[in-house]
Amino acid sequence: MIALLQRVSRARVEIGGESIAAIGQGLLVLVGVERGDDRRSAERLLERLLGYRVFADEKGRMNLSLAQIEGGLLLVPQFTLVADTRKGTRPGFSRAAGAHQGEELFDHLLACASESHAPVAGGIFGADMQVSLTNDGPVTFWLQV
Repeated sequence: MIALLQRVSRARVEIGGESIAAIGQGLLVLVGVERGDDRRSAERLLERLLGYRVFADEKGRMNLSLAQIEGGLLLVPQFTLVADTRKGTRPGFSRAAGAHQGEELFDHLLACASESHAPVAGGIFGADMQVSLTNDGPVTFWLQV
């Protein structure tokens, strides 16, 4: 699984002009599911997201995790993260999980996150979403499990 995480001061997902998910300070995470990923991959990714130290401590160093600051977690499915862009002028998606597997694993990640952290919000798999954010820093990291 791939996660593009962004430290945000706020983030929101809209569908058809209606806000369906929003957080304040925390992480906006775009999630891509690859062929071969499984529930353990989703659980390991969540462990990393909650424990990854990207928030400033009292000395201004990135030394605190999302769990430590009790920040929001906004998970958004984005299959284009797994695109193969190494050649040509059109991305290939042969590495992407099928729609059923991708949705099942994203939903599992969202459910596990909701059980172990608050606040948690999520986008909707397969929906045409508009995502807005204020990237704090900017701070953006790519995680892959």
